[in-house]
Amino acid sequence: MVPFSNILGHEKCESYLIFGGETTLGDNFRAFFYFLCLAYCFIGLSAITARFFQSMENVVKHTRKVVEVDPVTKTETIRHEKVWNYTIADISLLAFGTSFPQISLATIDAIQNIGKLYAGGLGPGTLVGSAAFDLFPIHAVCVVVPKAGELKKIADLGVWLVELFWSFWAYIWLYIILEVWTPNVVTLWEALLTVLQYGLLLTHAYAQDKRWPYISLPIARDERPEDWVPEETPYFQHEAHAEVDFSDIKHVNEENGDTVDIFSIHSENPTDPLYARVPSINDEAEILDKAKETTLVDTHLLTIWRQQFLDALRLLRPESKKIKNACLRLACIFWQLLILPWRFLFAFVPPCQIAHGWISFICSLLFISGIAYVVTKITDVISCVTGINAYVIAFTALASGTSWPDLVASKIAAERQKTADSAIANITCRFSISTFTSFLL
Repeated sequence: MVPFSNILGHEKCESYLIFGGETTLGDNFRAFFYFLCLAYCFIGLSAITARFFQSMENVVKHTRKVVEVDPVTKTETIRHEKVWNYTIADISLLAFGTSFPQISLATIDAIQNIGKLYAGGLGPGTLVGSAAFDLFPIHAVCVVVPKAGELKKIADLGVWLVELFWSFWAYIWLYIILEVWTPNVVTLWEALLTVLQYGLLLTHAYAQDKRWPYISLPIARDERPEDWVPEETPYFQHEAHAEVDFSDIKHVNEENGDTVDIFSIHSENPTDPLYARVPSINDEAEILDKAKETTLVDTHLLTIWRQQFLDALRLLRPESKKIKNACLRLACIFWQLLILPWRFLFAFVPPCQIAHGWISFICSLLFISGIAYVVTKITDVISCVTGINAYVIAFTALASGTSWPDLVASKIAAERQKTADSAIANITCRFSISTFTSFLL
């Protein structure tokens, strides 16, 4: 792409996005085409967020084995404890990950404007505009998403108040450094102080979660569930990442009980060993975990990765019971064809079973950064063609578009978690985290 400056008035914009012949087209058509490209990038952001959330689940549910020795009997007791604190996971992984589009935009915009007198408008405009988007539409989605009659509330009100305090403090801090100390200028030491406050936010939230004396609020809390995201328990489930089928065993009352006589396995391509096993345990979640663990052990990771590409290229058939209208079926097929390139591209993300999901988590953030870079280029061309200031585009279109990962992640958390802590924490902490991390970058 040819570099250009921001053009005002009715001068011809000589910049182009894909091919040089674009400059011969009308400005109105070019603006419409570029806005479509921008919307398609936002669809990609929402698609990668699902993969990001899945990898983050694997990171958070990772456990470590702890061996305790009784000092009297010298007997060893082995227990498994969670590596991640849920409050820290909400702030550092969930909120930081869903804020990564805004952080990437701010970073790319700052790099592009190195040496210039004034900073670009994409980064600041996106940060401020997305804060308003998070406050209103995403809260509304989180209220609507739970099933009818299902009530989800914040289990730890003290942690939420800490997160809310730091979000308000982020606005106050911006006013201090931009209007009081060094008007319209951000110095290096101000940037360092800003990013250090992210560590203070994590420390304060952890202290409140652990009820440290003197610095935590004496507010009662409900017990959060043991699992950050409870396992889904459908009657039958086909794992997308493996060529293996298994069904969950669901506990029923004694009067509704029955006897299962036969378990059978059929394989069209029996290259890998197949096993049928009925564990004699009562815990439903443990049964599902052991079945998944057996599946992953017996299935090679390359097979899992290959299955990701097959699933990305496979069109799902609309269910006739749910979609009876032919137009709705066509719309469903069109939507699947529309996102098929994104699904195939994101199939290159390694399976989240590798390294407890960390590789998949990092690769998802890299894809988000790549999409953010393309978004900056498209926005520059739109600003050039239409004459609209880049800050205005960032405050409106980019702010809502880059907030789609926030919306998708909060929606998933509101649907699957038993409490509202993670969904609300993602909304509350997003602006403070974006502010504290973007300034140093």
